[in-house]
Amino acid sequence: MPYGPYGPGPWNWGWMIGGWIMMLVFWGLVIAAIVIVIRAFAGRNVLAPPQQDTALEVLRRRYASGEITKEQFEEMKRTLG
Repeated sequence: MPYGPYGPGPWNWGWMIGGWIMMLVFWGLVIAAIVIVIRAFAGRNVLAPPQQDTALEVLRRRYASGEITKEQFEEMKRTLG
């Protein structure tokens, strides 16, 4: 008898739950690998932190879009140094 006289014991339930957990971990790793490969082929560096715009780049973008005047741009640029 594979289950013993009183049905499946606690070890059998533990193996079943452990199997489900390992299956979830496996599929999580497979999905993560697929996402990394897709991002790598898309040309993005997956492991690098995202690039932050410098303050001067933001200032130039605001000037180009007309949010600030040339005088404000020059003053802020001097302030940034």
